[in-house]
Amino acid sequence: MNQLEQLKQYTTVVADTGDFQSIKAYAPRDATTNPSLILKAVQKPEYQPLLEQVVREHHGKSASEIIDHLLVAFGLKILALIPGRVSTETDARLSFDTEATIAKGRALIALYEAAGINRERVLIKIASTWEGIRAAEVLEKEGIRCNMTLLFSLPQAIACADAGAQLISPFVGRIYDWFKKASGEEYSGANDPGVQSVQRIYEYYKKFGYKTEVMGASFRNTSQIIELAGCDLLTISPELLQKLADTDAQVIRKLDSEAASTATIQKIALDEKAFRLMLNHDAMATEKLAEGIRLFCADTEKLVQLIKK
Repeated sequence: MNQLEQLKQYTTVVADTGDFQSIKAYAPRDATTNPSLILKAVQKPEYQPLLEQVVREHHGKSASEIIDHLLVAFGLKILALIPGRVSTETDARLSFDTEATIAKGRALIALYEAAGINRERVLIKIASTWEGIRAAEVLEKEGIRCNMTLLFSLPQAIACADAGAQLISPFVGRIYDWFKKASGEEYSGANDPGVQSVQRIYEYYKKFGYKTEVMGASFRNTSQIIELAGCDLLTISPELLQKLADTDAQVIRKLDSEAASTATIQKIALDEKAFRLMLNHDAMATEKLAEGIRLFCADTEKLVQLIKK
């Protein structure tokens, strides 16, 4: 049994791609997209017709509205290939605007429902800023499930769970990148700070009985994935899914909810002031959150330019 098959025994495997062929090949339960992945996909010749069709059908609408239709068009194609849920991202340019994020989440769900998709099959991805978390709190009460992204720290994870978010996507690889650059060291296995961050969040959630799902994301190598076997979900790029499928080495469960429930951890009470202070004290999380928003904003702007062309 290869590592991918073994991993699926402990963890729900999710495909981190907008590429339909990859989704067909690896048979994940769920799939996630983001502005960067959609931008990458629409630049491939095989996806040009879908982009052209969306632009043609919604001619005269704003670029922002056309992007919504494009994201949902990809989501619908993906949902036809998987049994579970697709994650569709809100505009990163709204990361500090609670009301606009709520409106965007409602608009995206309305497009899916108009296409006959039950809202239970869609996760609206929102940046884990204080404003984004407040938007998720409102949307969740309306039955609109949220996937909290650009998450790099325990205070972000706690605030998301307190708000009742369906799922969080703590980023492993980007944390690894930051520490590697800061220290000049290579990290592997259980010593990887990105892996340790997800382990800490998972342990906290299970200890205090939070229902929010933990989905490790943004991996740089298969070692990071193997160290998180047992996590609720892991979203993995096609390249790393292939490496797992090509390897037969043993996969051992590393994260276990029963073991986590006995951990000695103090519960942390968070209001907005405490959240902002804790996040500010974490240089890595502060920098990577800001950088992640900037990168997604830049890729959204590139999508706008493609649509205008």
